[in-house]
Amino acid sequence: MYLNKVERNNSKGFTLIELLVVLSIIGLLAGLVGPQVMKHLGGSKTKAAKVQIQDLAAALDMYKLDVGTYPSTSEGLSALVENPGQISGWNGPYLRKNVIPKDPWNKEYVYRFPGEHGDFDIYSLGADGAEGGEGEDQDQGSWE
Repeated sequence: MYLNKVERNNSKGFTLIELLVVLSIIGLLAGLVGPQVMKHLGGSKTKAAKVQIQDLAAALDMYKLDVGTYPSTSEGLSALVENPGQISGWNGPYLRKNVIPKDPWNKEYVYRFPGEHGDFDIYSLGADGAEGGEGEDQDQGSWE
């Protein structure tokens, strides 16, 4: 009986101080690494928007080859997935998933024809959803 008590008292375990040291090290690492990861996440959303805009521009070019002109601003990008009024030559849908994608910040892309920067303009307003901005809030357009 006496041996069992001695064995229990000699059992290994963590002290409160050891646990606090480990937790503070984890907190310090999270504080240093977290902002770097978030910075790269914002950059990847910007790159994803550029790729989507290029895909939409390619689909618009295919639309123009079939129909003879780009869709009007009022017809918008939806003309890539459904015929906007019995247009002859329309051979769509021109997008693989038959859905107009939203930008990486879950907002609609802006389409304008004729464009101010080219034949047409497709752009995302960035994370803030407003014109202009810097970093992740910067607009991403087909003319860049």
